[in-house]
Amino acid sequence: METSTVKQKSVPNLRPNQYKKTQTRKNYIIAYIFLLPWLIGFFSLVLGPMVSSLYLSFTKFDLLNPPEWIGLANYQDMFSDDKYWASVKVTLQFVFIAVPTQLIAALLVAVLLNKGIKGVGIYRTVYYLPSLLGGSVAIALLWKNLFGIDGIINQVLGFFGIAGQGWVSHPDYALGTIIILATWQFGASMVIFLAGLKQIPSELYEAAAVDGSSKVNTFFKITLPLLSPVIFFNLVIELIKSIQVFTSAYIISEGTGGPINSTLFYTLYLYQRGFSYFEMGFASAMAWVLVFVLGVMTIMIFLSSKFWVHYEDGGKL
Repeated sequence: METSTVKQKSVPNLRPNQYKKTQTRKNYIIAYIFLLPWLIGFFSLVLGPMVSSLYLSFTKFDLLNPPEWIGLANYQDMFSDDKYWASVKVTLQFVFIAVPTQLIAALLVAVLLNKGIKGVGIYRTVYYLPSLLGGSVAIALLWKNLFGIDGIINQVLGFFGIAGQGWVSHPDYALGTIIILATWQFGASMVIFLAGLKQIPSELYEAAAVDGSSKVNTFFKITLPLLSPVIFFNLVIELIKSIQVFTSAYIISEGTGGPINSTLFYTLYLYQRGFSYFEMGFASAMAWVLVFVLGVMTIMIFLSSKFWVHYEDGGKL
């Protein structure tokens, strides 16, 4: 009797539905209180600058004088700029080579680590470290020295009697050194692949072995289809990250995008126009084209996923 009396006093004059609505309202309030720091940061540090950048893309603005409205002139100049198209070409070459090679390397290493070898935790940490350090200035400088004329790469080649050269200063090979650097940073994708492999039921592999399926056939018929959602996730993440590559290109080319624009990435050229030439309106226009292209490419991947991404329950995105 006492317990029922206490419960009745705790929610006086409230019907069950009213009580649920009150609790739901309180939960929403608590949730928004916890979200408040993020919301403040988003509206003040993200959304505000984005709207300002969109406005500046239609102006002539040099950071020193007030913006002057010029309409679509920045976009017209951008699409008629040969150097702009050179940066687009370099970026697309990098994306279409670096992303697949990085994902393939990450998947192969994840498959090897999933075999239950001893010290898998140590190997996982070692392979993951480049992802943490690869985007730093120090690693970019190290990479530049490795592939320099007097770098270790040429010293090793010289030991085998092969003539070396300045890889980062040669227009045919400079982009390749940055692609190798990006591929070396496969650790984050590898960890995600490894987590996905752990979720595949072992019974499927046992059934395949009983049916006499080869390891290659099992990989393509069981592992890849069940891992396709993880591949999809890594593909989207790496695509977005690769299109925005900047630090390695800036350090290795010393901010020039050379030699002969061979490492002039889109973001590097955007930086040059905004902070070297003080054409912030032009740079803002470049930024918004990049946002649009990223959005279109991401939507295309999402639309294509229904043909190659498979789920255990047969569901689709």
